[in-house]
Amino acid sequence: MKQIILASTSPRRKELLKKIGIKFKAVNNGYEEDLTLPKKPKDLVKFLSFGKAKSVSEKYKNSLIISGDTIVVYNNKVLGKPKTKKQAKEFLQMLSGKTHSVITACTVMDTESGKEITWDTETKISMKNLSNCQIDKYISTGEPMDKAGAYAIQGLGAVFITKICGDYFATVGLPICKLVEELKEFGVDVTKQKNSR
Repeated sequence: MKQIILASTSPRRKELLKKIGIKFKAVNNGYEEDLTLPKKPKDLVKFLSFGKAKSVSEKYKNSLIISGDTIVVYNNKVLGKPKTKKQAKEFLQMLSGKTHSVITACTVMDTESGKEITWDTETKISMKNLSNCQIDKYISTGEPMDKAGAYAIQGLGAVFITKICGDYFATVGLPICKLVEELKEFGVDVTKQKNSR
């Protein structure tokens, strides 16, 4: 059985893989994301996901690399992780009362054979109208500062969400159902693995 490498130290992605019983090693990909590249949102997120996998592929021979990247898109504008509290507020004011997209790309790469696949999953998220007071209080918790779009759907930000149309797990970080299907094509059947916990 090939070693499975998660090219991410994201607590959310690690937790998702643990939930489905995959034994893996999480590593820092060291990849520098550039959200300003002149690409369409779906092309951009797939490019970033592939880049993360590729950045660790040289270090792990005969391994399966799993990577993911998630962006928030509103009105064709990509919202990354806010750099300041002011920017976080701008993002949340922009999303307030609106429906936006969360696009997650996932890559599976076999470093021995060179076989790889990258795909994207788009989920539509509707957010309720937020007052400036609600936004300021949320920002004061610190949660928005390391999250794309300045909110965490799996955290306190959940109270702002009125509707989800698509894959919830993809918005958290990995499209689990599709990932399990793709891993079978790489010889990994999650249903036959013992739970890693």
